[in-house]
Amino acid sequence: MDAPGWRGPEESLGTSQAKSGRDRLIRPYAVTGGRTAPRMQLALEALVSSATFAGVDPTTLSTEYQAIISLSRQVRSVAELSALLRMPLGVTRVLIADMAAEGLVQIHQPSLDAGKPDLNLLERVLSGLRRL
Repeated sequence: MDAPGWRGPEESLGTSQAKSGRDRLIRPYAVTGGRTAPRMQLALEALVSSATFAGVDPTTLSTEYQAIISLSRQVRSVAELSALLRMPLGVTRVLIADMAAEGLVQIHQPSLDAGKPDLNLLERVLSGLRRL
């Protein structure tokens, strides 16, 4: 029986780099170097976009980084990136936080005024729920 693992992003995205006929299983903790917590607080709904970076050859980056950069050309949430990559959320958070520290992606965190929810947003959600 195969050990549980994560299939690398090239298999998830169906790129030409995938090895045909052979599945590459990677344990999630191996991708993050054993780390389980991101360097910074990263909300699930935080938006990620590729940063404009000069002097970095994308081919020198890991396949995970390349996949995240490719997908975040359109602004996407951390949760959405995790789902598209078929990567565990914790692994995605760690990688995105590392990439932000290196200037490879920009993170747009939701502004939560000292933990207080936006009243306007809550009213819109309640109104939408009542219409159901």
